[in-house]
Amino acid sequence: MASQDGVEPATRGTELSRCRRPPAYTAETRRLLGGGDALPLQCSPTASQRVLPPKQPAGAPAIHLPPILAARSHLRPASMCQANGAYSREQFKPRATRDLEKEKRRLQNIFATGKDTEEGKRKPPPLQQEEQPPQRDRFQELIQEVQERKEFLADMEALGQGRQYRGIILTEISQKLQEMEDIDHKKNEELRNALANT
Repeated sequence: MASQDGVEPATRGTELSRCRRPPAYTAETRRLLGGGDALPLQCSPTASQRVLPPKQPAGAPAIHLPPILAARSHLRPASMCQANGAYSREQFKPRATRDLEKEKRRLQNIFATGKDTEEGKRKPPPLQQEEQPPQRDRFQELIQEVQERKEFLADMEALGQGRQYRGIILTEISQKLQEMEDIDHKKNEELRNALANT
């Protein structure tokens, strides 16, 4: 018993691909496929795709468009494009790229004095002296960092999480204080050497 889509029931040990019937093509389609020609550019629509003309009300005169208003290609012929100037290019018009009045004055000065004035010569822009950033005071930075850690720990204790952060923050504060002591020791040593040399 064959199924409705043209596939026969498969028997054991056979593949589905062997069970399919070859498709049924119309004679025109077989001729097209056999010849190997290119597909036609226009073909008549199938019965399901036919467009029916709009129905005219009874007694209304039929409207026929003149052939010039009938559907036509949207492409314009090349002769019409050329006649409208579509292929003509705009002519290049050079423009002055320099201040002509300034050039005139410069040349007048050269002819009058025999020298090119300073006005005509371009001066190089003055070199901007890079401002040295002020020496950062590491000791003051350390004081600020210790203060920030104390504030952070106070905030965490207010939120009930002080126990979690207390060990970490106290360790960091201890490290900052040790660095401050080292800086203080170096400054005292430099001061003693400066006083000894005077």
